Amino acid sequence: MAGNLEWLAQVREEALEPELPIIDPHHHLWDHPGSRYELDELMADVAEGHNIRATVFVECKAMYRDTGPDALKPLGETEYVNGIAAKAASGGFGATRVAAGIVGFADLRLGKAVDEVLNAHISRAPDRFRGIRHASAFDDSPDIRASHTLPPKGLLGLDAFREGFARLAPHGLSFDAWLYHHQIPELTALARDNAETAIIFDHFGGPLGIGPYEGKRDEIFAQWKKDVAELAQCPNVVAKLGGINMAVNGFGWHKRDLPPTSDELVAATRDWYLHSIDVFGPERCMFESNFPVDKLSCSYGVVWNAFKKIAKGFSAEEKAALFHDTAARVYRLD
Repeated sequence: MAGNLEWLAQVREEALEPELPIIDPHHHLWDHPGSRYELDELMADVAEGHNIRATVFVECKAMYRDTGPDALKPLGETEYVNGIAAKAASGGFGATRVAAGIVGFADLRLGKAVDEVLNAHISRAPDRFRGIRHASAFDDSPDIRASHTLPPKGLLGLDAFREGFARLAPHGLSFDAWLYHHQIPELTALARDNAETAIIFDHFGGPLGIGPYEGKRDEIFAQWKKDVAELAQCPNVVAKLGGINMAVNGFGWHKRDLPPTSDELVAATRDWYLHSIDVFGPERCMFESNFPVDKLSCSYGVVWNAFKKIAKGFSAEEKAALFHDTAARVYRLD
């Protein structure tokens, strides 16, 4: 998925603060029939002028193995991405260390048996493998698509899932959480019961704005603020700030004649960012692109300009945390 390049090209912006070091802690890579986003496509986006020093790949069901036990098929994704990371590390495609950190998938419902899968992931990318994402995004409405891993309702509270989740910390692995806004209390309960495991809260907890949630943004935001403030009381949780320009969020950017400018993105979404930074603190927040998924709505250069405008009033130390240092610490990047 490279996005509608002609549509996106209608809005181009010069990069603000082009020297500011950035780690993009959340993007995907894939090569599906008719939809490709690999090193070349990512580096074309990086070339829009921001100083992207390194990135973190997050699982997206790419290049799973076609044979073998189902539990081990996701190893194909780690092998695939580690190869792209090695290619980027050669320096022949630019200075960005693409996929310096890798977050893969393992079915945590395997319980203690997930140890085999975790060890295998680590062995395939010992210098880069950092964590697991087992998405739990689920909604009762048929208008809301479930996560690509097709989780059941209430995944984070299942005994088998909890048993597998408990195996992450002993392996030194973090957990990326992708869910919808009404599921945030489920993540809070998981975080409280597993204080030794680092949890990364993806995409603001997926505020929904389509289907039965259309036209209810103010109501959703009010409850979301309370739920996120409670989640932030768990010191083992950090927040990724981004991924709010997807179709499911309901802003409808992709339906316009012109893509949004950074000013328009800021005006529409600033409050979600500022509340998250307020309750977590800059040292527990990191801006993320969520590309190429958010590329449906805006270009890479525009979204990073939006982040920089949102962070304009913060100190140099706070901006360093938001754009680089939190991601470097959480994903243990050199």
